[in-house]
Amino acid sequence: MLKKVLAATAVGLALAATAGWVQQTDAVRGKPAVSSSVQVVDNFRLTDETGRSHLLYARKDAPAVVLVMQGNGCPIVRNMTSDLRNLRDAYAAKGVEFMMINSNIQDTREAIAREVADFPVNMPVLKDDNQLVGLQLGAQRTSEVFVVDPKSWKVIYRGPLNDRLTYGAQKAKASRNYAAEALDAVIAGKSYSAPKVQADGCLINFPDRAPEAKAAIAKISYVKDVAPILEEKCVACHQEGGIAPFAMANYDTVKGFAPMIRESIRTDRMPPWDADPHVGKFKDDKSLSAQQIKTLVNWIEAGAPRGEGVDPLGAVRHVAPEWPLGKPDLIVNIPKYTVPASGVVDYQYPVVDNPLTEGKWLKASTARVTQRQAVHHILSGYVPPGETKMGGMAQWGGSVGGYTVGMESVVQPKGIGTYIPAGGTFAYQMHYTPFGKEAVSAEQIGLYFYKDGEKPDLMMRESPLVDSFIRIPPNEANHKEVAYFNFPKDAILHSAVVHAHYRGNYSKLEVRYPDGRQEMILNVPNYDFNWQRQYEFETPIAIPAGSKVIATYIYDNSKRNPANPDPSKEVVWGEQSFEEMLYTSIRYRWVDETADKQTNYDELRERTRLMGMMDDNFDDKLQKSELRGFIAQAINDSTFKLVDQNKDEAISQDELDAAMKFMQQQRRRPPAATR
Repeated sequence: MLKKVLAATAVGLALAATAGWVQQTDAVRGKPAVSSSVQVVDNFRLTDETGRSHLLYARKDAPAVVLVMQGNGCPIVRNMTSDLRNLRDAYAAKGVEFMMINSNIQDTREAIAREVADFPVNMPVLKDDNQLVGLQLGAQRTSEVFVVDPKSWKVIYRGPLNDRLTYGAQKAKASRNYAAEALDAVIAGKSYSAPKVQADGCLINFPDRAPEAKAAIAKISYVKDVAPILEEKCVACHQEGGIAPFAMANYDTVKGFAPMIRESIRTDRMPPWDADPHVGKFKDDKSLSAQQIKTLVNWIEAGAPRGEGVDPLGAVRHVAPEWPLGKPDLIVNIPKYTVPASGVVDYQYPVVDNPLTEGKWLKASTARVTQRQAVHHILSGYVPPGETKMGGMAQWGGSVGGYTVGMESVVQPKGIGTYIPAGGTFAYQMHYTPFGKEAVSAEQIGLYFYKDGEKPDLMMRESPLVDSFIRIPPNEANHKEVAYFNFPKDAILHSAVVHAHYRGNYSKLEVRYPDGRQEMILNVPNYDFNWQRQYEFETPIAIPAGSKVIATYIYDNSKRNPANPDPSKEVVWGEQSFEEMLYTSIRYRWVDETADKQTNYDELRERTRLMGMMDDNFDDKLQKSELRGFIAQAINDSTFKLVDQNKDEAISQDELDAAMKFMQQQRRRPPAATR
């Protein structure tokens, strides 16, 4: 009898603590206390155990969304996985979306991946690193289930999945399936009277719920805590003349935009830095730290108090400099172009005479773009004297500056440069996008050279890792394409730029070493077409000869992709934004190359490019099913056996080389009538 009384008392205390915390926390955060029956779930973006990103409100077309609190090692969560899988299978056909959320401070993404491998759940497990989602939900224990109605984003039910499990006992079969009852009601459009049932599971440690943490949160102020973060991470764009839509000029402006700032942080739209903080370290990292994120969100939820003292942002006028790297050594004026108000503009390829009378080593470049709405990107290359490369890029030499949103400047690492000979021309690829108003583009590129006597010791190379054979089916939300770059010589990898178009959703870059070991070096959980960042590795990566640098892209060609021009169309490679690309630009140097001893490995480098586009299983051979595009047309069922000279039912690199040589010879032969 005593045990029953103590157990009941413990449950009662737990429920009272839960109710009391929700009211207390909401008061601290400047929000009215609400019961779970009318709780609204704010939008959020989190990354799952595989490195993929998920946005809650992207599921607004679902009849219901189920969120389940997960935790490694929790016996209740482990025991409920079969019931959870059954529930998902029963309602997936009806369009219900399921996600688990891990707010445990002790669980890493890698550990979660191992846990779900042992206890499969067949749904993404989102890591709530900063605990903001768990705190906003008011979650208490792992195994807790939230059934959410996407029409209002209100929590319709909160509690256990069913009544099969308790701490000390379990039934063979549940007699009440609470989550299923709530889902049936939501799908049918009926009201649901949620039972007041406590979920059993392991308590989640939320340090910010401790009294001392809440007291510290209440003391966060704009003057002392927030303005320094904005100064460090945001003002470079959010200043007068900057690329952002408003300037963070003073406290009043920041407070006015506070709700928008909170939403942008919770959905990972800002700052525009898409690299996964769990994979690699990068120079000039624009992302917010975990503590900075929590400081900003907690401050906004507490009502954005100003605090005492001088306004740090208001005390200084922040104005974007004309040339952020200082006055250039050479300013190149790209020929003017009138961008029409509407329609599609083909890529333009203007050329400018190279004014250099002697060769120079390029140290840095920056773009000064006046028509930011009209200019999507600028690519460039050096063209030797006597050659004309208008309308193409195939024979371009090293880059002489460029531009994409978020990557206006490129600075070479110390002691490394790109050599620009005298004479010839600078060729440009200009991607213009009409925006409803005719505009004249007159952009400039500033070049910065090593001074006389400062010749760099090493030489930077740049190459695109591409797959021009991509083909994305209509209405496909999760289409995967891969390509690799095979390094013929030892190299040092310095940076990478990920590029796709409107349907690009996710990308990662991996190295497969000659011993078979594979390492992820860059992960972009949420690719954003609006920002094209260069990710420069804090420590350059050694790439032994024979290694493959592998690019994986996921495309969302479904109606859930808000940027998708037309989900009903198959999408292939193309230059326009409504087409697609798999394009990763990598900057590297050859280990045995110096500025004095330049080594040309272009032929070796280019040899395996076609193989890298099609060899999806990375075995350095092409099976018949891997052939694509014009290669598949040329090497068809009747000619495959001729090309496959060793009869192993696959085409090796040597066999592909021979086939390509034969096709080139055939194209050069005159027609039969002229022979």
